[in-house]
Amino acid sequence: MANIGSYFSIAAIFIFALFTTSPSLCLAVRKFPSSETDTKFIKTWCDATTYPDLCFVTSSSYAAEIQDSPKTLTTKSLFVALNSTRLASKNLTDISKTQGLKPIETEALQDCVEEIGDSIDELKRSIVEMDETAGKSFAFRMSDIQTWVSAALTDEDTCMDGFSETATDGDVKANMRTLIEKVAHLTSISLAFVNHYAGANK
Repeated sequence: MANIGSYFSIAAIFIFALFTTSPSLCLAVRKFPSSETDTKFIKTWCDATTYPDLCFVTSSSYAAEIQDSPKTLTTKSLFVALNSTRLASKNLTDISKTQGLKPIETEALQDCVEEIGDSIDELKRSIVEMDETAGKSFAFRMSDIQTWVSAALTDEDTCMDGFSETATDGDVKANMRTLIEKVAHLTSISLAFVNHYAGANK
């Protein structure tokens, strides 16, 4: 019976984790009055990303704030990626402490938490740098941001690879990949926006 209880405990945490890191569930509730022009601008930028549907769902929630500002759109996307990464980190930490996991699964989760922690730091640095106006040139500043967001995406990919390379339970592996993929996709969108914004202002 203890094993069954542990199984349901893990399953409950996975369900919570997937819900809290799902942009369509978490961000769709935040709506602002926006114009068709605002959403068209966002759609145009999102269509150039690898995940246009996810991009539009998350970004259009902020259309009234973004309007037609590439900088605001880019900064908002970084905030969305950061918030989702923070949630993922918390959920991963909680899951790693759950009873019923194999030692190799716990180790993979702890490694993943460390990688995601690095990703959080890199996204935070990028957001701070986006708001800076003094000191560095625009090109130098954007180069730093591109480096940091790219590194954040690499950290997230490394986390996913860790589960692929270990003998973790099939359900654990699938659920963890789904959780981290959501974060990685949002970071990928942010990197696409950063690259677009940097290139358009050279």
